[in-house]
Amino acid sequence: MRRALGILGCGLTLLLLPAARGSPHGPRLEAAGSRAPADTACKNRPLDLVFIIDSSRSVRPEEFEKVKIFLSNMIDTLDVGERTTRVAVMNYASTVKVEFPLRTYFDKASMKEAVSHIEPLSAGTMTGLAIQTAMDEVFTEEMGTRPATFNIPKVVIVVTDGRPQDQVQDVAASARTAGIEIYAVGVDRADMQSLRIMASEPLDEHVFYVETYGVIEKLTSKFRETFCAANVCALGTHDCEQVCVANGASYLCDCYEGYTLNPDKRTCSAVDVCAPGRHECDQVCVSNNGSYVCECHEGYTLNPDKKTCSAIDACTPGRHDCAQICLSNDGSYSCDCFEGYTLNPDKKTCSAADMCAPGRHDCEQVCVRDDLFYTCDCYQGYTLNPDKKTCSRVTTSSLITTEESCKCEAIAALQDSVTSRLEALSTK
Repeated sequence: MRRALGILGCGLTLLLLPAARGSPHGPRLEAAGSRAPADTACKNRPLDLVFIIDSSRSVRPEEFEKVKIFLSNMIDTLDVGERTTRVAVMNYASTVKVEFPLRTYFDKASMKEAVSHIEPLSAGTMTGLAIQTAMDEVFTEEMGTRPATFNIPKVVIVVTDGRPQDQVQDVAASARTAGIEIYAVGVDRADMQSLRIMASEPLDEHVFYVETYGVIEKLTSKFRETFCAANVCALGTHDCEQVCVANGASYLCDCYEGYTLNPDKRTCSAVDVCAPGRHECDQVCVSNNGSYVCECHEGYTLNPDKKTCSAIDACTPGRHDCAQICLSNDGSYSCDCFEGYTLNPDKKTCSAADMCAPGRHDCEQVCVRDDLFYTCDCYQGYTLNPDKKTCSRVTTSSLITTEESCKCEAIAALQDSVTSRLEALSTK
């Protein structure tokens, strides 16, 4: 499929090199030129188009006239205008002359009139100089080339019947690098190797050959076909919702990244890029205007590959709010307390525990709290065993001395005597 100029982002240069002097070939081009009415122009995408005409001494006057007719026919096929295709013409031999730049004419009649007055320079063939001059003096905003932000292709076409007399290879390469697309056309004895050196890739779409200027009219229809191939997409007369893709004389619709073409082959719908199998996120896929970004669950952090996740050490200082102990738990955490403290209902802070509360100690009888610790004690009549936990009853001695016994008996006798006398007195 031929690539359409209307969708190219670079330029085209036409170098017209005349047939060798004395060529016996065929029909006059004037008759063909009369069959190129203006209403056959295609509505091609706007171009900044420069024709470079070789008028070296090998070009006979009648051949040069055929070149001018060819230019007029080409102009007729173009959608010429200030906002559409702008045209410039350069004439070269050993020297270079800009016949008119891109900013001069915006109608076909004026252009064709100017072309009719071009005179040959009749000297050498400095093709490299001509291309360099086009870059330096024609493809500039001052001379009518539109700014790069306009995305207007810069186009140059080359037609020759001879061999350049200067080094054209490096200059042509520079032009292509600068965004100028070069078409090279050979006539009669043209050096095909030179044409291939000048032209843009692919060469089979940018290098042409005709036997004589008498049949150069074939190129007019060839270039018109190329220009018009992008007509539908370039002019916006298609019905694609997002992207129009030229397909010969027809077109296909396509969608931007993140969208898919609907069954009607015209409209587009956003793709659910986070649907299973469409993304590469390890944990969480977040849709983002037709694309997506990956995120992680709480307690995890996104790795440098922006796809996978790693568990965060939630107990790293500053990451948790536990008052005493942080326990890591698969990307999350829980709080705990030191011995002697208990976790409060907020699950974060701790309070000192009552160590003597039932079930918290192992004292047999009495628990005595001592700050965060405790000691054991016993009831009266018991003593603490060596294990510091259990208690044993205290035993008293039964041995009484004689002296203590006599005293007891005297006290008892005195008590009996006193009691008897009191009873006697009470009966009187």
